[in-house]
Amino acid sequence: MSSLHQSLHKKLTLGGLLISLGIIYGDIGTSPLYVMKAILGLDFAINKDLVLGGISLVFWTLTLQTTIKYVLITLSADNNGEGGIFALYALVKRTKIKWLIIPAIIGGSALLADGIITPPISVSSAVEGIRNFYPKINTIPIVIGILFVLFTIQQFGTKLVGKFFAPIMLLWFSMLAIIGIIQISGNLEVLKAVNPYYAYHLLMADKGINPEGFFVLGFVFLCTTGAEALYSDMGHCGRKNIRISWIFVKTTLILNYFGQAAFLMKHEGVTLRSLGGSNANPFYLSMATWFQPIGIVIATMAAVIASQALISGSFTLINEAMRLNFWPKVKIKYPTELKGQLYIPSINWLLFLGCVGIVLHFEESSNMEHAYGLAIILCMIMTTVLLNYYLIMKRVKLYFIMPLIAIYVIIEFCFLYANVTKFADGGYVTLIIATILILLMSTWYMAKQISKNYTKFVKIDDYKKVMAELSVDLSIPKYATHLVYMTNASRTDEIEEKVMYSILQKRPKRADLYWFVHVNILNEPYKKEYKVTEIIKDDIFRIDFNLGFREPTKINLMFKEVLKDMVKNGEVDVTSRYESLNKNNILGDFKFVLSEKFLSNDSDMLWHEKLIMNTYFFIKKFSLSEGNAFGLDSSSVKIEQFPLVLHPPEKIYLTRIK
Repeated sequence: MSSLHQSLHKKLTLGGLLISLGIIYGDIGTSPLYVMKAILGLDFAINKDLVLGGISLVFWTLTLQTTIKYVLITLSADNNGEGGIFALYALVKRTKIKWLIIPAIIGGSALLADGIITPPISVSSAVEGIRNFYPKINTIPIVIGILFVLFTIQQFGTKLVGKFFAPIMLLWFSMLAIIGIIQISGNLEVLKAVNPYYAYHLLMADKGINPEGFFVLGFVFLCTTGAEALYSDMGHCGRKNIRISWIFVKTTLILNYFGQAAFLMKHEGVTLRSLGGSNANPFYLSMATWFQPIGIVIATMAAVIASQALISGSFTLINEAMRLNFWPKVKIKYPTELKGQLYIPSINWLLFLGCVGIVLHFEESSNMEHAYGLAIILCMIMTTVLLNYYLIMKRVKLYFIMPLIAIYVIIEFCFLYANVTKFADGGYVTLIIATILILLMSTWYMAKQISKNYTKFVKIDDYKKVMAELSVDLSIPKYATHLVYMTNASRTDEIEEKVMYSILQKRPKRADLYWFVHVNILNEPYKKEYKVTEIIKDDIFRIDFNLGFREPTKINLMFKEVLKDMVKNGEVDVTSRYESLNKNNILGDFKFVLSEKFLSNDSDMLWHEKLIMNTYFFIKKFSLSEGNAFGLDSSSVKIEQFPLVLHPPEKIYLTRIK
């Protein structure tokens, strides 16, 4: 692991704290914009019990769900500094429990689906504050314009984004605290809501559960939706920076929520609509009238930043998903020298299109509130399932694990029950998106497994003699001086049968030197190692690259570095074997051969295998080619097609007649 990456995760720095503010807390930090508004509704008379109960639920949700579960416990489950549900799955899959892949795929898909609704709801809630001054303005074009700018600047990396966003978020959280303190000082009674009795009183009636109270729980949940993104973004900022900055963030959030409650309790018995019309929002109403225009500008900037946590978290998720064979290969860019920063153009613009679709479909932030939260609670439940196995794997005492997991299962299923009511009001949108993503990830993973099961490997020793003779057989035209094959064989004494078929049978390929290159992606993020195995002296070599999952796979450049090192050590001569070129010390030519599978018509498949494999090959058309994924120069790459035969048909017996 690089020293930069170690310092990011082990050290507490002012820069790290500021970048954490800029890119991690946007989602959870802008929740005061819509939570109290959603809890109360526009046309219900403000009720002291509802305000105190609602704010008590918000306080305890931020404490139990965000602080204890995510900031204290889940952040400890890092995969070499990386966070997120796929990083957690990569840790627990060592337990060899196969079904754990199900919560991993469901959770990852749900988080990505929620990433499509977070930017629209945050930006819309803030921009709609303009209607306090221009009631008839159409905010949709403004929201889409802001989202376009946000997604455009992603290509410059979260380091730049974090530096630009951090001062604004510092201003935002300071504003939250000041507004809260001013309102609380005028009504200290609101501090009673710290007592969990008020939350219990709202949820429970004399004869058991209060259905209306549980309905409110669906809106209370909006205050913690950013917790999962906070975990996903750990690789960008480091655990210590997140934990310390959360103390400040949580304090300002609690102060603002209590401030809004204090303001509302002064207006008991009236409706929000009567206080501020159809665009009434307790967040803006609790500000002094002269400050509202400034508040709207700061809130809009903070809401833009709110989207950052889930966008950068989505990049991390997709990068992890590719490594786990859940997602097709797509282009990854590394915009800054700082470790942990990455940008995936295809995901960035797919998210943007999804956000625009959400804005056009729902139009108002109040409509989006009904759709928000249903997918993310599924993700949180799946994280709890995986966390349970992580704690078991870490040999944590059962008397600690069992009550802890039981508490979170109860809390999260209560939230799920409360959020299910949102399905018909728009929750179906995020669930449809999550279902599509689940199907995509499951299909890709199963197809990879099927393909792997039907790949035949042979022993290289069986072919040493014929390959040595092929190299010097002048009756066969030379194909290349150096012929390089990418191989998936993890053992150095084995090679795919199709590679030998390509060299010896498809069209005999004579070369002076044969190279087999294997890329092994490690479980840790930052490592660049290689190992050379000489199979036949001056004839066949194998190179194994061991790369961290955050390292760019620039095999073309890495291969040249290895050759340079081998030449320096006198292990190989890479000059051209053509006499005239050799005399003048000219480097030999290189040819990379990559194999692409296609589904053979001879395959006798079951219906579900046919569906999986046909879908896989269809998706593959839109993914990154193997050559581009390995960073190879296209001018030196030869693609060979090989049939993938699943369940070969029965042998056909024919009778010959004279």
